Amino acid sequence: MTSASGQGSSPRSVPSGVFVALEGGEGAGKSTQIEALARALQRDGHEVVTCREPGGTRVGERLREALFATTDDETPPTPETELLIFNAARAQLVREVIQPALGRGAVVLCDRFTGSTVAYQHYGRGIPRHVVDAANAVATGGLQPDLVVLLQLDPS
Repeated sequence: MTSASGQGSSPRSVPSGVFVALEGGEGAGKSTQIEALARALQRDGHEVVTCREPGGTRVGERLREALFATTDDETPPTPETELLIFNAARAQLVREVIQPALGRGAVVLCDRFTGSTVAYQHYGRGIPRHVVDAANAVATGGLQPDLVVLLQLDPS
C-alpha cells in the first residue's frame, strides 16, 4: 500500500500533504467533523482541501446524480454499476483534486473513501472483496489515506 506521500514511512524529500478520510454511516457526523477540523487547521495556517464521495469534481457530481437521482419508475443501478460509478467518480477526484492538493502540501479531508465502497458494495451488496479491492486500486492508483477516522453512532 502506498501512503498519501507515495513513499510509505520513509522520509519525505518533496512537499507532501496529509490525507485524512472520514468514514461512517449516514448521520454519523462526518461533514460536521470535517468542517470543524478544517476551520481549526486553517486557523493554524494550513491549506485545507475538503471533498466528498462521490462528487467533488464536475464529473463526480454528474456521476453522483446518476447514482442518487433515480425516480420511482426507474430501475436502480445494479451493485456492479454502483461499484463502477463510485470508482469512476473517485478516479476523477484523486487525479483532479486530491493528488494536486497533496503535492502542494495541503491537508485533504475527504468525506468517505475506499472504506465506504468496501462496506457498501462488498458487505452490503455482496460483490466479492477482491473485485471491490481491484476497482478501488484502479481508481486510486494505490493512494491510501494517511489516517482513516471511523465515526460510529448507535442508529437509534
